[in-house]
Amino acid sequence: MSVALRNAQRTVPVRRAPLRRAVCALRAALGASRFDVGLVCASNALMQRLNGAYRHCPEPTDVLSFPFHQVAAGELPRPTCRGEYNLGDIFLGVEYIHQQCRETGEDFDNVLTVTAAHGLCHLLGYRHDTKHEWQQMYQKEAQILEELNRLTGSRLRPLTAGLF
Repeated sequence: MSVALRNAQRTVPVRRAPLRRAVCALRAALGASRFDVGLVCASNALMQRLNGAYRHCPEPTDVLSFPFHQVAAGELPRPTCRGEYNLGDIFLGVEYIHQQCRETGEDFDNVLTVTAAHGLCHLLGYRHDTKHEWQQMYQKEAQILEELNRLTGSRLRPLTAGLF
């Protein structure tokens, strides 16, 4: 199935082809290759509006995930028809991520990929509201990033290290 990637901002250049390839590999590592994923590269203004509307926190953020299915952490959806082979949509706050990378000196493309991995995990029911949930999500992120690292020779690590 497909990864539909849309760049809805003009502030930060985004290398779409490598990001799409990485998300395809991450989706495969999750065992979800048969499912479509929408990926939107968003501005601070859009992320602020979405974060305010859906999380009641009107500030820009790095990632928001909107799952098509409600599943328990680690479970794949069980579609009943072709139209249900959809994991959902991930909004990447590329402007926000770029600003953070400038402050920390981290590589923007790497952080964008790791942030997409985080968003994919959210689409599959992973959360990080409690220490137990965070541990589950961190392990899954580490697992799928390890697979991507193996395929690409990179050294990516989960975003949520040290959250609890």
